Amino acid sequence: MLADLLKPEAVRGRPVRVMFQDEARFGRMVRLRRCWAPAPLRPTVPNGYERQFVYVYGAVSPREGELDWKRCAEMNTERMNEFLAQVSQAHPEDFMVMILDGASSHKSRDLRVPENIRLHRLPGYSPELNPQEHVWDELREKEFPNRVFDSMEGVIGQLESGLPRLAANREGLRSLTAWPWIVSLNLKAN
Repeated sequence: MLADLLKPEAVRGRPVRVMFQDEARFGRMVRLRRCWAPAPLRPTVPNGYERQFVYVYGAVSPREGELDWKRCAEMNTERMNEFLAQVSQAHPEDFMVMILDGASSHKSRDLRVPENIRLHRLPGYSPELNPQEHVWDELREKEFPNRVFDSMEGVIGQLESGLPRLAANREGLRSLTAWPWIVSLNLKAN
């Protein structure tokens, strides 16, 4: 299937970049994580049940160790269009194969895919094939463990500081996402 996307007339001699895309939501509900406390004390973690969220679109390039992201108030086709345009503009010299799940905003008739991006859907119910899921796990583990935020501004502030920190660690992203089957892909135009 990858060979079908890498036609010479589409690639036109450009470097090929494989990206894995996904969306995540972050909010004021606590995600409990293991934590340490000296014996005989038991750790206590406050809990919050406020159902307020912000969404983040993300796409990781495992070979390059690069992360593109966009924070949004909602998740829909229009925001996906904005994210695709942002990624296209960030890598104008590349031809990108973006691998994503089957979310409704990825299949919409109103989806506008830039000329230098081709979309490829993962099989249904297979998040384990998408390394972007590991990026979300890493972000939640490092930036949001056992935290209760008084407002959405706190969540957004943590995202605005944590995402650039994660994106700046190219070697860490590569280690987290450059799985052997991804690194071994043949990305030559046929």
